[in-house]
Amino acid sequence: MAHEDRRLQVLRAIVQDYVSTNDPVGSKALAARYDLGVSPATIRNDMAVLEEEGYITQPHTSAGRVPTDKGYRFFVDRISQVKPLSAAERRAIERFLDGALDLDDVLARTVRLLAQLTRNVAVIQYPTLARSAVRHLEVVQLASNRLLVVLITDTGRVEQRVVEIPVVTDAPAGADPVAELRTLLNAAFVGAKLAEAGLKVADLLDTAPAHLRGLVAAVSATLVETLAEPGEDRLLVGGTANLTRGGALDFPGTLRPLLEALEEQVVVLRLMGEVAPSHVLVSIGEENAHEGFTGASVVSVGYGSAGGTADLALGGLGVVGPTRMDYPGTMAAVRAVARYVGQLLAES
Repeated sequence: MAHEDRRLQVLRAIVQDYVSTNDPVGSKALAARYDLGVSPATIRNDMAVLEEEGYITQPHTSAGRVPTDKGYRFFVDRISQVKPLSAAERRAIERFLDGALDLDDVLARTVRLLAQLTRNVAVIQYPTLARSAVRHLEVVQLASNRLLVVLITDTGRVEQRVVEIPVVTDAPAGADPVAELRTLLNAAFVGAKLAEAGLKVADLLDTAPAHLRGLVAAVSATLVETLAEPGEDRLLVGGTANLTRGGALDFPGTLRPLLEALEEQVVVLRLMGEVAPSHVLVSIGEENAHEGFTGASVVSVGYGSAGGTADLALGGLGVVGPTRMDYPGTMAAVRAVARYVGQLLAES
């Protein structure tokens, strides 16, 4: 076996052992627990080379070695195939998510499930408004000068806005302007992508009956503002207590920067912004741009398919945990849960 191949095996054994035991790894332990086919002295020499090249390091309190961010990255990049979940694990996912009542329930259950499966912090992004389509628009009169407009997307997301409207004084006898407005809006917007729906507003203003144009103008302006609001993207976070299960070795110093970063939804949303369906992204330690995440790893993937486009997700989900993470198991769980959530939303 070539030296490089053997050192990769040694590094893989160090990562696996450290992840499972949370104890720095020595050459004797590796020789006893793993069939590397060489003596402890050879393993020791290989570990010295790996340390010199920056793949492992020695905590000052221990004679053993632990992987560095570079070592974890080398390990993750050489995971040739993510082991699929067992049939029992897949059935458990289905049973847990199948009872969901609506979009909010699906996402809440997903966060709980991911946190339990991976024993890390779980995050899921609500389906991005800009990538959704209009399923229905409901209009309810609250007062003579106020309407409630309810936008329901094809992913089950619901947005509500109260709109101030002019009083209609020139409607034909027997007409119901609110019912007419509801019909007009649904005819114009149902099926349209939210990112494109704003383009239909000008046409709607031109073609609406004269007595409805004031209502259409007021409601359409609110709809355009709603569809264009990037701040409406939201996250659910669960399992934060899992961050403490590994003790001080996982997060030396303090957890405060990571906890504060998790509270800043815009930071986590930025992490989710790059995801695509089926392609699991792993960002390790210093690879994370935000300083709060530099001691953590993020495993994320997109769920759902926006407009039937295979490389554009409706939203992202993933987990945040220590760099000492079971990467193959976490990647498998994240991908399987994302696939099932996507199927659920497609069927809803």
